[in-house]
Amino acid sequence: MENLIALVNRLQRACTALGDHGEESSLPTLWDALPTIAVVGGQSSGKSSVLESIVGKDFLPRGSGIVTRRPLVLQLHRIDEGREYAEFGHLPRKRFTDFAAVRKEISDETDRETGRSSRQISSVPIYLSIYSPNVVNLTLVDLPGLTKVAVEGQPDSIVQDIEEMVRSYIEKPNCIILAISPANQDLATSDAIKISREVDPKGERTFGVLTKIDLMDKGTNAVDMLEGKAYKLQFPWIGVVNRSQADINKNVDMIAARRREREYFSSTPEYRHLAHRMGSEHLGKVLSKHLESVIKSRIPGLQSLINKTITELETELSRLGKPIATDAGGKLYMIMEICRSFDGNFKEHLDGVRPGGDKIYYVFDNQLPAALKRLQFDKQLSMDNVRKLITEADGYQPHLIAPEQGYRRLIESSIVSMKGPAEAAVDAVHAILKELIHKAISETPELKQYPSLRVEVSNAAVESLERMRDESKKATLQLVEMECSYLTVDFFRKLPQDMEKGGNPTHSIFDRYNDSYLRRIGSNVLSYVNMVCATLRNSIPKSVVYGQVREAKRSLLDHFFADLGKKEGKQLGKLLDEDPAIMQRRLSLAKRLELYRAAQAEIDSVAWSK
Repeated sequence: MENLIALVNRLQRACTALGDHGEESSLPTLWDALPTIAVVGGQSSGKSSVLESIVGKDFLPRGSGIVTRRPLVLQLHRIDEGREYAEFGHLPRKRFTDFAAVRKEISDETDRETGRSSRQISSVPIYLSIYSPNVVNLTLVDLPGLTKVAVEGQPDSIVQDIEEMVRSYIEKPNCIILAISPANQDLATSDAIKISREVDPKGERTFGVLTKIDLMDKGTNAVDMLEGKAYKLQFPWIGVVNRSQADINKNVDMIAARRREREYFSSTPEYRHLAHRMGSEHLGKVLSKHLESVIKSRIPGLQSLINKTITELETELSRLGKPIATDAGGKLYMIMEICRSFDGNFKEHLDGVRPGGDKIYYVFDNQLPAALKRLQFDKQLSMDNVRKLITEADGYQPHLIAPEQGYRRLIESSIVSMKGPAEAAVDAVHAILKELIHKAISETPELKQYPSLRVEVSNAAVESLERMRDESKKATLQLVEMECSYLTVDFFRKLPQDMEKGGNPTHSIFDRYNDSYLRRIGSNVLSYVNMVCATLRNSIPKSVVYGQVREAKRSLLDHFFADLGKKEGKQLGKLLDEDPAIMQRRLSLAKRLELYRAAQAEIDSVAWSK
């Protein structure tokens, strides 16, 4: 099962490389789902020495006060053979074979974040991987030591800040807590046990480690603590004997230190019966074995998270759109596809698939009839106006049978007024089409992606609509002018003739313009105008649809496409001016997706092989 821990280490390393730790991402992260071991303890409790004993290398900074001022995510990778080396997450291409240089880089990287002369802490982790044939596969997180008071140069909030940082790691259900307590202090006052109990009251994921057993007062021992009588945990307590400061000063290596540790427990009468489960080597093996079992139990949950995250990443990438092509042909094709997508959305509005096209029908069925109805033909055909136009049309010579010129002037003056509603219908449909253009643009995700292309497409579409509006207005007004230029003769032939009033020469010329006669003329003209009005009510919509709606569906971006074909690659590139933040986001998501798909394949293969 060791391959499971190696797999988790690889996944965590990949998460580190991608920054997939859940700090800035709104998506669930693989890092948070993978089990980790957090090392918790008070200042000077021996945390660093325990870690160095597990690793078998002297590589951590030392000193007084708060030495660990940033979380150190330590990934141990067992290799079959070869020289031991270390790599930092912030220096991925640099291998460290000198572990004194590793210690210095940890200090330097801490200072880069918190300041060299500062005693501040930071929650930004340092990621360190160590490859060695002498380690077990593990991921450990070394956290700043818990403290009870702030020292000079530290903010008053340092105690609470460290506690909150530690808690943010150990409260996660996938975190295994390694609680370090010095044996020469009362467990009741242990900072590590106190905070571990708060987040893991049953001790189901806490391992207790006793340090400084060899430094206890004469006549005392740690047997009750190691046997769980002082404070019981679900897992047995493990005691370790770290190198003394004198050993460190003498550069006693870890191999010798481990040998002396084994000798101490096996030769000390009080601990001889516990020696088989004491020491840093045993601690590493126990943690590794427990981590294996935890990972095994988490596989179904990991599979579910990975599958869900893959779906979310694919959805997000789809929303962000495709990356920009590099060659001119690819860019042209990409722009054309985006424009077709926009054009399709626009047509769907007109065809009723999307809302908005019904407003055009409302113009024809309500606004146009209402506008025609508001034309005040009764004023145009008032008695005074009829008399005025009839007499003016006759000139110096009165009409003989019927006042034809007068009829024509009355009809023309009435029909001309219909140009207003006709133009208004054209403009109203134009406004609706413009509105649908803007809707279709907002509904085309790719146009949101490229601001310059969005502006160009919008301008080109509106310019096309304006050309269509002008042509449609010309054609629609011609309908009105045609009605003025040629009257329907049959209408007048079917009117009842008043021969007595119209053609009897025995009557005075002034009898021809009496009220009854003029009223009859006004009535005839009104009937004809109403007939023309009904005709235009039907023909104006046809003209508008033909000249604007149909043309917009057929050739909205034709001019734009023609201009597009003349552009060079550089000009096409300017249209695809995607926000750099979106480009970076897409690249990041694509890498995460690649990581999660690889994780899916690896975890599925392990699950099937169980």
